[in-house]
Amino acid sequence: MTNTYPDFMQELAWRGMLQDAMPGTEAHLELQMTKGYIGFDPTAASLHIGNLATVMLLVHFQRAGHKPLALVGGATGMIGDPSFKASERSFLSEDTLRHNQEGIRKQLESFLDFDCGENSAEMVNNYDWFKEMGFLQFLREVGKFLSVNYMTSKDSVKTRLETGISFTEFSYQLLQGYDFYWLYKNKGVRLQMGGSDQWGNITTGTELIRRKEGDAEGYFKAFALTTPLVTKSDGTKFGKSEGGNVWLDPNMTSPYQFYQFWINQSDDDAPRQLRVFTLYNKGRIEALEAEHAQAPHLRIMQKALAEEVTTRVHSARDYRLAVKASEVLFGKATLDTLKTIEADEFETIFDGVPQSILSRADWESCATITDLLSTATNGEIYASKGETRRAIQQNAVSINKVKVTSAEQSPAEFDLLQDRFLLVSKGKKNHLVKVE
Repeated sequence: MTNTYPDFMQELAWRGMLQDAMPGTEAHLELQMTKGYIGFDPTAASLHIGNLATVMLLVHFQRAGHKPLALVGGATGMIGDPSFKASERSFLSEDTLRHNQEGIRKQLESFLDFDCGENSAEMVNNYDWFKEMGFLQFLREVGKFLSVNYMTSKDSVKTRLETGISFTEFSYQLLQGYDFYWLYKNKGVRLQMGGSDQWGNITTGTELIRRKEGDAEGYFKAFALTTPLVTKSDGTKFGKSEGGNVWLDPNMTSPYQFYQFWINQSDDDAPRQLRVFTLYNKGRIEALEAEHAQAPHLRIMQKALAEEVTTRVHSARDYRLAVKASEVLFGKATLDTLKTIEADEFETIFDGVPQSILSRADWESCATITDLLSTATNGEIYASKGETRRAIQQNAVSINKVKVTSAEQSPAEFDLLQDRFLLVSKGKKNHLVKVE
């Protein structure tokens, strides 16, 4: 990878991705290739887009010539980070944690290069060094070096003292601090990064290293860096849709839904999101902003954002299918557009669209469109023939993007797409008929 060590923090700064850094961090990064890590607790089977800002920290870190480590918290995931949470998290079973760890591992591998020489990315699991450590050993190795006064001074703990915090969650910062110490001693890691809400936990690690290793003449041996939490322009939390979290796993959030999330971002939010979530350079982003300002209705920033992130997280094919699905379901798609959809793409594009299954014999026996849209499909499209006729009279029904002009039209006038599918549009709503 390119050896451009001095550019890392400058890159973060112009992107608005630099919140805090310990003194000396930039100077250290300029001197040598540095090993740095970010931790991800496996509280779910997938990362969500709220995690993407910190994932992109690792991406930029590696692109600047440094060596990134991704720590999957098999041990800390058994406890749960109390940072700025209103209440204690529920414990997850070991089987669930292992399943979640594997899902996160695969997703991180799509962002980082694990085979590029000296600064190849590496993945570690803190369960590997905690599984053999007993409670008394932990107290001697870690608890002895950090006072309760120091631990309660952290903002993440202060916010929970009034409502109550268990000893288990209170000890979380010791576990995370020891992670940094172990990686410092055994892997030569000198930097921990994360979201701004992790500053207290991260600096616990640097303090533990300082107290156990000493700091001659005030020289820091370990460093900390955080990125701002991403929020919307109105100050509300970023990363959720009406259905909850937007996940990177296509089985939890489909590529189409993922694409829709980004394409629907506001003009106020898109400039920052282009900087945080894409690898476009400064000139490209400023050009997109200028072009967008000339014709906001074309949503140029949002389209560029959706293309870059959907392609990176899923694939170029998934992105193309998402665009095609948007055109079919919400845009100005035509019959010719529908004819370009391959048979194996239908299920993906129309995932979530109401569907009816019709036998080949029933399809061939339908005398009129009215029969097809009511009785033949068991009232799943229109409840009755009368309702169907009224909708057709109101010019509200299309088959394969072609308007139905008469209630007595024959279904044979409308070709089955891929000899199997028929797209019924009821005003702005869609219904897919599958003939089997």
